[in-house]
Amino acid sequence: MTGSLTVAGLGPGDGALVTPEVSAALAAATDIVGYAPYVTRVQPRDGLTLHPSDNRVELQRAGDALRLAAEGRHVVVVSSGDPGVFAMASAVFEALEAAPQWQDLSIRVLPGVTAMLAAAARAGAPLGHDFCAINLSDNLKPWPMIEKRLRLAAEADFAIAMYNPRSASRPEGFERTLAVLREAGCGERLVVFARAVSAPDERIETVRLNDATPEMADMRTLVIVGNSATRRVGRWVYAPRHAR
Repeated sequence: MTGSLTVAGLGPGDGALVTPEVSAALAAATDIVGYAPYVTRVQPRDGLTLHPSDNRVELQRAGDALRLAAEGRHVVVVSSGDPGVFAMASAVFEALEAAPQWQDLSIRVLPGVTAMLAAAARAGAPLGHDFCAINLSDNLKPWPMIEKRLRLAAEADFAIAMYNPRSASRPEGFERTLAVLREAGCGERLVVFARAVSAPDERIETVRLNDATPEMADMRTLVIVGNSATRRVGRWVYAPRHAR
């Protein structure tokens, strides 16, 4: 097979945060496949075909990308942030597992700056000690699983980076998340709300969890709940690297 498939992360938004490796892959591509808002971040040019699609057709999108690559195209599947963090890399390999005829394709995954790292850098160092990441969307997993993971993460005293906190179709999810964390004894922990990191309308806000409200987050917000030792120094938030 003469084609290739690259799964690439476009970072959190600012073009300066796209890695040189990803930029080179985009420049060599014949086809860009991805969720429509991410595809629009790629500059059109002669010889490049854009394939935007809806957010809820990940496996179909991955299958289409594999087929194009098998036809000899040089395909880049784009995600925001890092493609391996709640994004398209997993979907590509799931589609590949179901299509053994394409398993000899040249495939590579290129990392990007994921939202939790960009948000943490803007806030200071809230992920400076042990942490976990939880996707709060219940589109692909049931809410009881999300709640169990939140409770266990709180019990283990992890800092928690939370993706996809609150959408128009499920506004109640983040309210339930805050309630679960309060019940788990996290009310005095610092919470960073990082919205639209690296975009012109970026907003960073830090409050105690007891003072957080559901309306402080939307789908462009990355939320970081600190561990019990997380503290402020001036406007910065950080987790000490030592543990007692």
